[in-house]
Amino acid sequence: MPEIYVHAVEGRSLDQKRGLIQDITAAVVKHFKVAPESVTVQIVESSKDNKAKGGVLFSER
Repeated sequence: MPEIYVHAVEGRSLDQKRGLIQDITAAVVKHFKVAPESVTVQIVESSKDNKAKGGVLFSER
C-alpha cells in the first residue's frame, strides 16, 4: 500500500490539489503496478508564516 506525502505551502486551490493527487496516483499505479485504491496521497500544508527558505519566511518574500 504505497503512501505518498506532499509538503507544500498553503494557497493551492482544490482543483490544483485534486489534479496533483490524480497525477501522483496514476504515476504510482504505473510504476509500482498497484491498484489505484491502494494508493494514499496526503498533502501536508504549512502556512507561509511557518515555512522558510534561505532563512526568509515565505510570508516575507
